[in-house]
Amino acid sequence: MNNLQPQAPPSSTAGSADGRSARWQTHREERRRELIKSARRAVHALGSDASMEEIAAAAGTSKSVFYRYFGDKAGLQQAVGEVVLSQMQRRIREAAQSAQTPREGLLAMVSAYLQMAETSPNVYSFVTRYSLGETDGNHGSAAISGALGHFFDSVGEMIAAPMRTHLGDGKEAVIGYWPTAAIGLVRNAGEQWLSTPDSPARPDQEAMARQITAWLCVGIAPELDPSRSP
Repeated sequence: MNNLQPQAPPSSTAGSADGRSARWQTHREERRRELIKSARRAVHALGSDASMEEIAAAAGTSKSVFYRYFGDKAGLQQAVGEVVLSQMQRRIREAAQSAQTPREGLLAMVSAYLQMAETSPNVYSFVTRYSLGETDGNHGSAAISGALGHFFDSVGEMIAAPMRTHLGDGKEAVIGYWPTAAIGLVRNAGEQWLSTPDSPARPDQEAMARQITAWLCVGIAPELDPSRSP
């Protein structure tokens, strides 16, 4: 048999199927992005405790559509959280890169974090706090913790990187532990600040960022009065 005879062209059926599959996948991804944007606007307006039904109504669709794309409310929280937290992470990185000193870098990152969170406290709460309702078992808690944990892990590395440069060798304990402790302080102080009602005693965003940065760099030693020691 002559193996050099021209072969028949392959069937176009498989190619057509692949094309339809790709178009359908693109459509699903675009629809998912639209639903995430709609959910984010709804939560911003309605509050972090908005139900799936309320979010769907604000988006002009049914909650079954949201369940189809996200599984449950925890899945929607994770999806919105991935978008919001990636934007916050990018903003913090850009702010840190423009700084001239480590302290300026910390101030820039804290300021960016507080500013992004203050822009929509409802959305921030929605993506960083686990909702007990409309979930199936512990999947939701793990999903939200995973998305948020990844964000703060990345921020911790951004803090540690310039510390390695400025502190030099032999500071592994500081570099290994301090960024994690710093993130805990920033997050807890920031979230308490966000939940504090407006009053003359409540610092504005810039003052709060500078205060947190001072706590990170020098602690509360300047506030302590030796004459009042027990």
